[in-house]
Amino acid sequence: MKIDHIAIWADDLELLREFYEKYFGFASGGKYENPKKNFSSYFLSLGDGARIELMAGGPAKSAGGESAAGLAHFAISAGGKENVDALTERLRRDGYRILGEPRTTGDGYYESAVSDPDGNRVEITA
Repeated sequence: MKIDHIAIWADDLELLREFYEKYFGFASGGKYENPKKNFSSYFLSLGDGARIELMAGGPAKSAGGESAAGLAHFAISAGGKENVDALTERLRRDGYRILGEPRTTGDGYYESAVSDPDGNRVEITA
């Protein structure tokens, strides 16, 4: 067994797609659209087969009208401490909110955390 993909509701589908392509090297497949359900999505993939699905429309808003975008967090491996540090600084320079500075956690991970354009917590690990 393995996880096939993680799905994220997006407030701005194109902005979120561009973020994951630019900073994390995901390659985007074609845009899927279902006009009857007011739903659009992209599957984004990394070379190792890891995938995320970005989704917009459909039930992306709660009954009260608030955004239902996001999830708790997910982690993307940058392949080493130096890469974590460099990517964290690049994201900071480009104006993204750093939620956690690079550090070694109590359970041994070297990581930082950033907020994506929709406010999802993305952990960047070594």
